[in-house]
Amino acid sequence: MNSMSIESIFGRVLLTVLVAALGGTAFYLMDLPAAWLSGAMVFVALATLAGAPTLLPDKLRDTLFVLIGLSMGAGVRPDVLERIGEWPVSMALLVVVVVSVTLAGYVVLHFGAKWSRDTAFFGAIPGALNYVIALATERGADLPRIASSQSLRLFVLVAILPFAVVTSNGEPTGEGMSVIVSTPLEILLGLPLCLAASFLAVKLRVPGGWMTGAFFMSGGLNATGLLTVALPEFVVLPCFVMMGAMIGCRFANMTFRQFMSVLGASIAAFCAAFLTSIAGALLLSEMAGIPFGQALLAYAPGGLEVMTLLAFMLDLDPAFVAAHQIVRFTSMVLLLPLITVLVLGRRPT
Repeated sequence: MNSMSIESIFGRVLLTVLVAALGGTAFYLMDLPAAWLSGAMVFVALATLAGAPTLLPDKLRDTLFVLIGLSMGAGVRPDVLERIGEWPVSMALLVVVVVSVTLAGYVVLHFGAKWSRDTAFFGAIPGALNYVIALATERGADLPRIASSQSLRLFVLVAILPFAVVTSNGEPTGEGMSVIVSTPLEILLGLPLCLAASFLAVKLRVPGGWMTGAFFMSGGLNATGLLTVALPEFVVLPCFVMMGAMIGCRFANMTFRQFMSVLGASIAAFCAAFLTSIAGALLLSEMAGIPFGQALLAYAPGGLEVMTLLAFMLDLDPAFVAAHQIVRFTSMVLLLPLITVLVLGRRPT
């Protein structure tokens, strides 16, 4: 029985990886931006909604995050410490953008789609899905609608953000994956350090700990010149494909009927939220002289890991994007219980 279970899991994972590889290859051949990530995501999401038994186990996902975090550290330039002075302005504006994004989504879902106040509020919050679901459960909100809205937002973001960034910044140079080259010895030294940083980040409950721990360790080593840490392209590209597969698998708990029932409202709420993010990114770009695409990824209402990875793939500043996404996530986790009470009132006993 146990053996059959393992065989079944292996078969589902193999199917998921094959579909993801097919999608990444198709998008690459069409010369689309962030092809390996977005192509894998689209193909796996479609297969999942069609009823295919896709699966990416948590242990494999955590390993993937460590490798991706280590790789993205290669995109942190030595001048990152000099540029930290630019961040206070953008961090202050981030608060305004997060509040505005949530409000825009809420207005569309509650007044436009006629979702209940609780469901619309939690469906409009940008990111932190697991935490949002926990709070929504206590309030008795409609969990399938909230999960569907959140998953659709991330899906659409990954599908369109590369085009938005490339249109505003020009074609990526591809340097994100080949900025530096490590020797085998440097990888042997750097990998345990990054893994230890990931373990510590998870233990300290840092958002996206498996990836952010490795990323900041690798980025710190590369920025200071203490060690050159970068994985070869033949390791990095499969990681991009697997990340896309992971996003596509999020639709596993959603029936096609559920998907269609929330599609219109979720897309409308996403558009309102995304346009708000664009306005904030344009303002930041004008005020601080930061590339628009980089500002957009920092303010985008999506997942920390995915937005940082897109910055790396599109040859922007992953440290800037990661720092802002972490602050956004952490602030939400700390303040959401209070904000929920202020907006929705105390939970009925």
